[in-house]
Amino acid sequence: MDPRLSDISLPARLAREDEGVTLAELALATRNHGLPLEALVHDVTPAGLHYVLVHYDIPVVDAQSWRLTVGGSTGTALTLSLADLRARPSRTVRVTMECAGNGRAALRPRPVSQPWLVEAVGTADWTGVPLRDVLAEAGLGESAVDVVFTGADHGVERGVEQDYQRGLPLAEALGEDVLLAYEMNGAPLPPQHGFPVRLVVPGWYGMAHVKWLRSIEVTESRFTGYQNAVAYVTRRRADEEGEPVTRIAPRALLVPPGFPDFQTRQRVVRPGPVRLTGRAWSGRAPLAGVEVSTDGGATWARARLDPETRHRHAWRRWSATWHAEPGRYTLAARATDADGASQPLREPWNRGGFSNNAVHRVPVWCLP
Repeated sequence: MDPRLSDISLPARLAREDEGVTLAELALATRNHGLPLEALVHDVTPAGLHYVLVHYDIPVVDAQSWRLTVGGSTGTALTLSLADLRARPSRTVRVTMECAGNGRAALRPRPVSQPWLVEAVGTADWTGVPLRDVLAEAGLGESAVDVVFTGADHGVERGVEQDYQRGLPLAEALGEDVLLAYEMNGAPLPPQHGFPVRLVVPGWYGMAHVKWLRSIEVTESRFTGYQNAVAYVTRRRADEEGEPVTRIAPRALLVPPGFPDFQTRQRVVRPGPVRLTGRAWSGRAPLAGVEVSTDGGATWARARLDPETRHRHAWRRWSATWHAEPGRYTLAARATDADGASQPLREPWNRGGFSNNAVHRVPVWCLP
């Protein structure tokens, strides 16, 4: 640890049993935002509604002077401008992106960090240059193992001063849909989404999609930087090595039915047929099905899942009809993927609050 930073309190801790959300967590929540769940009706999330998580400050980057360097274990070192990237053959990929800490606020004890409920998700059409084309142009060394991406955002985490950096195994980096993206939904990237260029890694949690990209380095050994080896690792105990956070676990979310109470967001519906709908996705395997429950998960019924489209990295719509009668209910939804992985009824606890894909529950009051 840099001795100049030794007086910085370490944020990686668990909340006390009687401790409410802290002012520091509220400060994070005002900087970052989730998707309003009613916006799940959109196949493609408008840029301003897509979830945002910014680790440090949003850097101000001049598009004219910006350069991306590509080097390390390559035959040729490259320096590319935004115009250079735009001149290359492009690809547009629709991708559902989710924060690895989605659902963290519901855990007990609560990991003290960005207090996500379930809204840290969004789906966008990303346009850019396939990363593998750029790596092929640079020429990969025979001993290449990882590809390391460095962003322009700089800060301190648990006392460690750093640029935001993530490493990706070479085999993952060479996927056909991994992009150096410069457009979101047909427009230049907004500042909060990584202008002028970011990495997009379909199927992986959001921490892998490095924003404000400024350098790419091919390494001959596994990358053990902070964001790979320390920050995004699933641990139940502070002293265990844990498992790296990688691909997105299956999840289904409900579009909240009816209309809400302003402060509590309690949903209200009227008696009769109520159309339930939502979205489901998985970064690990194709979806196999979605189920819904009106009693909080005690009993389940199969929902209709829209056919898979050419957008294999994007969420799919599901729907069902509920015949509501007066009373109070807890609606729930869960997804299952082709590998048989399904959402648990209770949150799978870990110290970072990562990969938490417990079933989504929505309390509803049906009027008399």
